[in-house]
Amino acid sequence: MAPVPEAKILADKYQVVVGMEVHAQLLTRTKMFCRCRGDYQGAPPNTHTCPTCLGLPGAMPVINRAAVEATIKTGLALNCRIAETAVFARKNYHYPDLPKGYQVSQYELPLCVDGWVEIDLPDGSNKRIRIRRAHLEEDTGKNIHSGNFTLVDLNRAGMPLMEIVTEADIASPEEAYAFLTKLRTILRYLGVNSGDMEKGAMRCEPNISVRTADQAARGEYGTKVEVKNLNSFRAVRSAIAYETVRQSEVLTRGGAVQQVNMGWDENAQRTVLQRSKESSEDYRYFPEPDLPPLVVTREWAEEIRFTLPELPDVRSARYQKDWGMRRIDADILTSEIAVANFFERAVAAYGSDGDKPQRLANWMTGELFRLIYAAGDSQDLRQIADLPIRPDQMAALLRLVDAKTINANTGKKVLELMAQQGEDPEPIVARENWALVSDTSVIDEAILTILNGNPDELARFRGGEDKLFGFFMGQVMRATRGQGDPQRIRQRLEELLKGG
Repeated sequence: MAPVPEAKILADKYQVVVGMEVHAQLLTRTKMFCRCRGDYQGAPPNTHTCPTCLGLPGAMPVINRAAVEATIKTGLALNCRIAETAVFARKNYHYPDLPKGYQVSQYELPLCVDGWVEIDLPDGSNKRIRIRRAHLEEDTGKNIHSGNFTLVDLNRAGMPLMEIVTEADIASPEEAYAFLTKLRTILRYLGVNSGDMEKGAMRCEPNISVRTADQAARGEYGTKVEVKNLNSFRAVRSAIAYETVRQSEVLTRGGAVQQVNMGWDENAQRTVLQRSKESSEDYRYFPEPDLPPLVVTREWAEEIRFTLPELPDVRSARYQKDWGMRRIDADILTSEIAVANFFERAVAAYGSDGDKPQRLANWMTGELFRLIYAAGDSQDLRQIADLPIRPDQMAALLRLVDAKTINANTGKKVLELMAQQGEDPEPIVARENWALVSDTSVIDEAILTILNGNPDELARFRGGEDKLFGFFMGQVMRATRGQGDPQRIRQRLEELLKGG
């Protein structure tokens, strides 16, 4: 049967509704309920384990305070209410990556509730995505399928995992992408999660349904399908787009969408059935008998609030208000905390008067970012920390351009050498003899040589062909190897051409 055209489905009948679940592994030194080290990446399988995370009889869990504080810090940054009492529960299911046969999580009484994140929409407006809850749990191990065997690595089992759950407020793949991008930026600013999805540090599970406009008017939702363990924002966007069309086609033909868990096949660019969707009753939640209720005093929560950094939206607004910067540049520069810190240190060295911050932003988002991308295997701006260029050196380079010691094109070449050698810009300019030529006698000599060598063009210019001025300007710049001061050359060229 021929597929129903995607555009017609979406335009005429159905709208997509998405709620997001994000699992973020916390950057703590030890696991959630034991003292096993958390730096398990690259370690031999099953070497970061102990009786507690292996679920051996008699082993008793102890709550990781650093993980609790990281979750509270995240909740505050997401505008959540911090619960005075949170309770850990046993979530029962039997898979080889959970040797206890249950996961310790939070269910009825989570740590953080009722928050929101504001995202930017393509039309320039904003939208709030409500956060239903953010709670703590332990991560599972990892199943490794090899031929007819499944191997289990429990190094990750018991790592502190924060689950952030939104309300069903996301209305397109693009909104999902914007939300996840903003959330990852916030987590990195807080220092609680690396955001490295390819390493499994952040995993996304969208719950996707479609409904008609009439259902929306009545506040009704369609049957949701959960796509499990997506490890890239691109996969999230693609999975939502695919499921929107698939579910719409099912309903258009009179079928019923089944509540199931799906996986994402990156090669085929489609979702694939995994299993039927469990309900909360299937997990048989009950309070963890080996852990007391977690009590958060107002004083403790306020102490943690005091440690919050200036978050990206606030930082971007400050750049625009105090330094008159364009919003697009302010948003880009605050998208990674390492970039924002570099920029602010460079402004401190360069100056914030006039349009200096914007000029610096232009160089960073243009030339410096180009070098970052060229130096690394990914488009990750955190690599700014790996370049051997200091903020004060960046400021020194711009001062050379401002003083017309070098022009902008030469400045780009100097920056490339700075990125290779970590050298200050002034010695590079001196060694390469790249300083602009401003000596009038040198410029006059070059101009007269060009005019004498091009008598026909000179006659045509003086006969009224003004466009030949550009020809002479280019010839003189070439004669001075691009190091002549363009303004001084233009001034002297005009005077000598008119002087006859």
